[in-house]
Amino acid sequence: MKVHVEIECTPEEARTFLGLPDVSKANGLYVEAIAKAMKGAGSIDQVQDFAKNLAPMGQVGMKLFQQFMEGGAAFAAGAKKKDAD
Repeated sequence: MKVHVEIECTPEEARTFLGLPDVSKANGLYVEAIAKAMKGAGSIDQVQDFAKNLAPMGQVGMKLFQQFMEGGAAFAAGAKKKDAD
């Protein structure tokens, strides 16, 4: 049996419902810093280097996030396979 539920709400309402914090102020600061860096950058390489330094935990954070997503996908695939048996 499949059940399809469609909920219409704003991103703010969804965040509140799920109990997630409001990060709009932090996001605004992050976007502002990137915009300033892009205005002063002379080349694409400079922008990329600046963005890597600004990102939370840099490359390590991206690698951890990638491993998290791959692990979740593997878990979901295993759960589906188990249900099919």
